[in-house]
Amino acid sequence: MFITVTFILLFILWVLFSGKFDLFHLSLGAISCAMVAAFCGKLLFQDKSRHLGGRLAEAGRFLRYLAWLLIQIVQANFHVIGLALSGRRLRRDLDPHIFHFKTVLRHDFSKFVLANSITLTPGTVTIRIHGDTLYIHAISKKAAGDLAEDSISEMERRVGHIFERHNLCFIADKDNQA
Repeated sequence: MFITVTFILLFILWVLFSGKFDLFHLSLGAISCAMVAAFCGKLLFQDKSRHLGGRLAEAGRFLRYLAWLLIQIVQANFHVIGLALSGRRLRRDLDPHIFHFKTVLRHDFSKFVLANSITLTPGTVTIRIHGDTLYIHAISKKAAGDLAEDSISEMERRVGHIFERHNLCFIADKDNQA
């Protein structure tokens, strides 16, 4: 079941991104997607006990998150462009540093999505995930944003809302500790 759903999702993406609709490219895409789904199909779904309706709701929340992330990426691009073009202000605002961020997310896939979201946002790169700690490089304090604070970040809250709705009590605990 999970491998089939993974294959279907991958094949849809293949068709959308390739833009080729002839038999050769569709069969090549099907073979590639089948191989990836066979080897990695079970990685996409953490909680195997959930029903299809829960999966669809999770997919909807993830699509809303992607829209929000796209806005964050555009805003961060403007910040980095501003840093690059600012001349004297560059020396004042540029503050490259590495910091650690302790996450309340429990599942590896949630941490993976959070780390990749941070890396996709210009001006920040997730260097390492070690247990519950993410090591992040940021080009400035503004680029680090609320990740550099001890409270929960908006990005972490949104990823937790998608994949760990049952663990939201951990999120409230982290905010109370800060």
